[in-house]
This record gives sequence, structure tokens and C-alpha cells, in this order.
Amino acid sequence: MQSIKQILQRGAVVKPLIGRRALSSVSSPYADSLKGMVGRNFLSIDELSNEELRGILDLSKHYKQTYSKTSPVTPTPPPKPLTSKSLAMIFQKRSTRTRVSTETGATLLGAHALFLGPSDIQLGVNESMRDTAQVLSRFNDLILARVFQHEDIVELGEWAEVPVINALSELHHPLQTLADLMALEERFGGLRGKTFSWVGDGNNVLHDLMLGCTKVGMNVRIATPAGYNCDPTILRKTEELTIENGTEPVFTTHVAAEAVVGSDVIATDTWVSMGQEDEKAKRMADFAGYEVNSELMAKANPGAVFLHCLPRHPEEVTDEVFYSEASLVFPEAENRMWTVMAIMAAQLGKH
Repeated sequence: MQSIKQILQRGAVVKPLIGRRALSSVSSPYADSLKGMVGRNFLSIDELSNEELRGILDLSKHYKQTYSKTSPVTPTPPPKPLTSKSLAMIFQKRSTRTRVSTETGATLLGAHALFLGPSDIQLGVNESMRDTAQVLSRFNDLILARVFQHEDIVELGEWAEVPVINALSELHHPLQTLADLMALEERFGGLRGKTFSWVGDGNNVLHDLMLGCTKVGMNVRIATPAGYNCDPTILRKTEELTIENGTEPVFTTHVAAEAVVGSDVIATDTWVSMGQEDEKAKRMADFAGYEVNSELMAKANPGAVFLHCLPRHPEEVTDEVFYSEASLVFPEAENRMWTVMAIMAAQLGKH
């Protein structure tokens, strides 16, 4: 098995599509910024150039305006650029938002999404990862996978002959970051110069948020309990991005109250992720003092907002904050659909 460092250093895998899947980009206002994404895997947020990230966020906003239930009724139905396309969705880990947002978003664009749960496909068990990737490539135009180990999504990307989307691995959760950045832009407008603070576990959600926030010009402050730090290789990547994007050096601490000073965004996540249930008692003790409450929010800048990717548990954030005007948890959940739609369309060059 390869080390996490080796996996991270390999970067994005770009493979030519098999003959019958060959694509031609459709002219659109987003064609220039997204042309490099056609046929490419999307495994982590740093694989996007700043221009591509901007294009994806703009296309996501366009889809929200075009397909949202609250959009004005138009005489003609909205376009379905992915008509006749199909998406295989592999779920080693269950998820409400990922499944519903992807299936619904694919349908809105005219595509068919096929759910493959643990009882439908045992990824890399009864059939090798290589064989699974190549078989699915002959049925589908895209493969989305929500897995435990990051090397699984990397191996899928290596052998698939269609684009692969990382819907979550233990190292990365890039679709969540796209939804969060979209929600923040809807609240604040421009994000350059804003400060993002993380209070919680140094996990996959944080990894892509720290990379993505830095790429859009935000400063990053991180508080994790001792022993729950983020991955050092991803932290170094983020520090390199701070230089490239002219943001402040990443601030790290083990004291939650220190991280939120001067912040415009406070985010957290579950303290006990799926597969960590046997660690619950220890984690609950180790995360004492990390609850996001009104007192902690008051240490941030006026107008600061709260993010949580859901599902939330009461020890992580109080109801007073979670259901407040400062909370963007439901807009960010909705944006999971608009952003995955944009990724799928960009990978197929059909937007």
C-alpha cells in the first residue's frame, strides 16, 4: 500500500477517453475557463487552477438561477446538456446530501444516475479496482465514488476511461468545499481578504476547505485538539498557496477561541466520523471546549457566519448558532447540487 504522501504527490490523473466517449466542448460563456477540465478527474480542490475554480463557481451560480425551484418561470424548459449521458455512483459510505444532490442534479441536466451501494458493488473485493473501473467506463460517461480510503479513488482514476469524481475519501472532500465557497460568495460577495476559521477535527473536510479558501484569497486559521492535526502534506500545500495567492500564513492552534479572533467564517464538522464509533468516548473528551456557541461566535468579526457540512450533533454546535441568521448550513447543503452539476458538465464539456 502506498503512503499518503505518495498518493498526494501523484496529483490529478488525466487520461484520454475511450473512443465512443470522445467529447467536444460546447460553446458557452464558461468554455474558455473550463476547457482544461474536459475528460479530467476531480479528486481534490487543489487540482483546479484558480481560473477553473472561478469557472466552476460561476457555472454553479448559473445552474442555480436556471434550474432552481425559485427561478422565474420561462416559456421554454431549461436545457438538458447531459441528455443520454450516464453516471455510476459508488457509495462505500452512506450520505443523504451526496446521493440526493447528485441524482437530482444529473436528472435536471438530462443524465441518468445509477446508485451502487455496498451491497451492489464490493469495490476492490470480488472484483479488482482496475476491472471495476474499466467495466463501468464502458457503461457510463462519469464515475462518482464516495470511499473510505483515498488510494481507492486514486486507483479508480488511474484505470477508469471516463472522468472520476471524488465524492469523499478520508483525505479529501472537494465537492463540499465548492458548495461552501458558493454559499460564502452568496453571503459576502467577494471573498478576498476574508478570514476562515476551522474549529474541530483536522479531517478531509478541513483539507479541501483550507486549500480552496486560500485559492480564493481568504486567510486561514485552524484550531484542532492536540493529536487531531490536519495532514502535514496538505498543510504544506496550503502554505505554498498562501504565497501564490498573497494571503496570510496559515495560523494553527489547539485553542478554539484563539482561532476565531478576527474571523468572518467559523466552520466545524462531526467529532466522530463514520468508522470512528469505537473512539467516541475518547473523542468527546478530547474535543471539550470546541463547541461552537454564541460566546465563541462573539469573538469573531461582526457579521461572521457559521458552516457545517451536516449531519450535525448537539455537542458540536448549539441550536442558538445552528438555526441563527449567521448559519449557512442549509444554503451550503443546497449548493451541493449546483456545484456537482457544474463539475459533471465541465468534465463532459457540455455546459
